[in-house]
Amino acid sequence: MNKIIGILAHVDSGKTTLCEQILFHTNSIRKRGRVDHKDSFFDNNVIERQRGITVFSKEGYFNYKGSNYYLIDTPGHVDFSPEMERSLKMLDYAILIVSGVEKVQSHSETIFNYLRAHNIPTIIFVNKMDRHISDKEDININLKENLSKDIFDFTNKLNSSMSEDLIEFIAERDEELLERFLQDDFDYDLWFSKIKSLFTSCNIYPCIFGSALYDENVDILLESLDTLSETNYDENKSLLGKVYKIKNDENKQKLTFIKVLEGKLKIKDELSYKRGNNILREKINEIRIYKGDKFIKRDKAFAGEIVAIKGLSEAYPSSYVVYSNEEERLSKIDSKENDFIVPTLSTKILFDESINIKDVYSYLKIIGEEEISLNPTYSEELKEIKINIMGKIQLEVLKEVILERFSLEVDFGPCEILYKETIKEKCIGVGHFEPLRHYAEVVLKIEPEKRNNGISFESLAHVDDITIGHQNLVKTHVFERSHRGILGGYELTDVKITLLTGKEHNKHTEGGDFRQATFRALRQGLEQVENILLEPYYKFKIEVDNDYLGRVISDIQKMSGNFDIKDSSNNNSIISGRGPVSKFMDYPLELISLTKGRGRISFNYDGYDKCHNSEEVLKNRNYDKNSDKLYTSNSIFCSKGQSYTVKGEDVRNHMHCEINI
Repeated sequence: MNKIIGILAHVDSGKTTLCEQILFHTNSIRKRGRVDHKDSFFDNNVIERQRGITVFSKEGYFNYKGSNYYLIDTPGHVDFSPEMERSLKMLDYAILIVSGVEKVQSHSETIFNYLRAHNIPTIIFVNKMDRHISDKEDININLKENLSKDIFDFTNKLNSSMSEDLIEFIAERDEELLERFLQDDFDYDLWFSKIKSLFTSCNIYPCIFGSALYDENVDILLESLDTLSETNYDENKSLLGKVYKIKNDENKQKLTFIKVLEGKLKIKDELSYKRGNNILREKINEIRIYKGDKFIKRDKAFAGEIVAIKGLSEAYPSSYVVYSNEEERLSKIDSKENDFIVPTLSTKILFDESINIKDVYSYLKIIGEEEISLNPTYSEELKEIKINIMGKIQLEVLKEVILERFSLEVDFGPCEILYKETIKEKCIGVGHFEPLRHYAEVVLKIEPEKRNNGISFESLAHVDDITIGHQNLVKTHVFERSHRGILGGYELTDVKITLLTGKEHNKHTEGGDFRQATFRALRQGLEQVENILLEPYYKFKIEVDNDYLGRVISDIQKMSGNFDIKDSSNNNSIISGRGPVSKFMDYPLELISLTKGRGRISFNYDGYDKCHNSEEVLKNRNYDKNSDKLYTSNSIFCSKGQSYTVKGEDVRNHMHCEINI
């Protein structure tokens, strides 16, 4: 049985140490390394060993009681959360580590909420219980208050006798067992099967208390994981794989890491995958199973395994792969994914002006394939390269990575907020593209969606007006790039786009024609209604001495935040609230200075909402929508063999199809 397991934690909770113990227990490594000794098995990158943190996700492999486990060690620092999130999407089960000293921290909550949202069964390992300040009862309360009331201490309790409190805990979550419990009717096999079912359906979260450093209860964690988990991958189905990440190997050749969801693959198989509008076909010429920075070569890979393959030149994370003779399956798979964790900042790349900017951009694109959240963009007009980032630690690491890999010294400009735009009300957008020997016409309904829902698409067009193939093309063009809003040229989000109707020409219509008509229709629609500027928000939690409570509350109000004082004890208060990233991002340093190091603040990304100072932001942005040549609402028509341009506000009067709306 193949199982894919992820180890996750807030930074410095002991994640890498636990990975070392698991691999040692299962005879996968001969010696246990330590982060502080800079010899851990997974943190093998020079930068990771220097900093003592995990930056890149790593894969390991071990066998335990007949099951094959593929272990993913994920970054714990919040600045590398996108890498962690992509890893989570591959998991069958997860182990979330919580420090018994610091208890549940902000990033622990973020990870747990993601795991719960995606129904990933999770065991919680409370680490550092060897410390005298780790109080089990206090930690239990903290876990239930901050993560879930369905957490229960399974340490030494999953055995043939089964403790009374565990029996009661499970009975409370199952009607059949509750009735048996009240009748004092206990059958171990039935109770155990229910525990397993409740665990795999994410209705309970087993918790093990121990110490990774001193190897306390790591064996119980392994046994609990093995006993409670199971998978049902099918090797007999046709191949379906999902790209997990991209990496360049020691010879600068591209490696595509794939989770095999169904079937199997072997060397020389020809695979198909989508890149934009195109379906690419390429052959596999190597298969690897990684253990840290080492690997073994394989001729085949099977369902439930994570492997690295060579041969796919343009695949990217979240791409699906199938056999090349089954390309129709790709059109039926919705590969669009909404990320839970997204960058909220951007910055400009600074470098020696004697270096060709396009060479620098080519380096950034390579790194951008490996960490897609960076999304490097090059402006020909401004002659600048920008990237999206999570925080300043990420920039420090990125600077070292670029120097190490490309011998290029770079720096970064000031961090800027990544704003977005949406619309306030429904609108109809029309677009027409008809230069000589081309033809396409599109009518779109554009409606505001709930916050943080991204962009969705639906087609209501009739096949008599526009074929299914061309309707699918319109959908492809909606999602193939980000679209700029009209206020500041920021990315459009939170809209539902519906294709109402359109027109095509049997002789002159080509695929690219609908691309042009769709983009123009979308832009034309945005110009018909009021648009809204959005900015990212944090949820925050501040722990502060009551002597500073008034000042902190005043600061929150000045920064356009809202708050609740949830708890007051021992002359300390806990303030929970929400506020704009632009105002709160630098507040931790101010809080430390104000409280002389005794105040603590933690953040969780909380999505986008209406910008608190739109006029100020747009004034500084100085964006002219009419001068944006790449995003135009104008349409192209043709008369007597000559094409001509119609401005966006007049297009509707020139359209060929009827618009009865």
